Amino acid sequence: MKDLRIGIIGGSGLEAKLFDDLAVSDVEHVACDTPFGRPSGTIVTGVHAGVPIALLSRHGDGHLLNPAAVPYRANVFALKTLGCTHIVAFGATGSLREEIALGDLVICDQLIDRTDGRPRTFYEGAAVHVEFAEPFCPVLRRWLHEAATGLDGVGVHGTGCYVCMQGPAFSTRAESHMHRLLGADVVGMTVQPEARLAREAEIAYAMVALPTDYDCWRPRPPGDEDSVLAEILGNLDRATDASIRLLAAALGDVTMLHGTPSPAHDALARSIWSDKSAIDARLVEKLRPLWGRYF
Repeated sequence: MKDLRIGIIGGSGLEAKLFDDLAVSDVEHVACDTPFGRPSGTIVTGVHAGVPIALLSRHGDGHLLNPAAVPYRANVFALKTLGCTHIVAFGATGSLREEIALGDLVICDQLIDRTDGRPRTFYEGAAVHVEFAEPFCPVLRRWLHEAATGLDGVGVHGTGCYVCMQGPAFSTRAESHMHRLLGADVVGMTVQPEARLAREAEIAYAMVALPTDYDCWRPRPPGDEDSVLAEILGNLDRATDASIRLLAAALGDVTMLHGTPSPAHDALARSIWSDKSAIDARLVEKLRPLWGRYF
């Protein structure tokens, strides 16, 4: 791939540290507008180790956007128009398994969607059905996992099922046990519809989950709420530091991404079921950055 650019969508904490800890040059702050409104905030672009990157804070400045209020369509559309071919997303989660320790990194391979009412497609005026059996790009996942093998002191899981709940309240205990029975490994609130929209935009997408607590299926030790919150924030800081180390290692060698096509990059080739001549010309133009090459 000649024109590689990697978008980074940061969850809680990552955006505040990433550009400070990585050696990034040619930094610019880009204010975007899209047919779906403005993204969560200004997108910061730059170059690290010769690789163009673009960072977007999912929850906006000051973490004011709750998971259901994040403008997912605007975010993905903006990254697409900036030339992003791949997205590496990070998000704080609860661990649903004893073996996934707090502060570990989970490179997810599957997901379960339990959100409701969030706009989840760009193509409301046409029938577009993308394949989504593998919701996370296998090439990106392998690239991240290989980079992670050289990190000392970081627990990394190469697979994991992410269950995405609506929020903003956390799970009931019954829901937490249900999520475990469903086969989920981590629970969060932000991967959907982000992952699906990336597929519709033909962007390779991977999610790295950052477990900060054990949700409520596992009884917490006695303690005041302030100490519990401090522990969660400490776990988030550890996972965030590990995420930056992972990104630095991965961006140091992007040979795999240059040489291995992602299935996502041709996701629309067989997915536009509508008669193209019957689709409103205004819609075609509105979404041209996403599907223009098929018209």
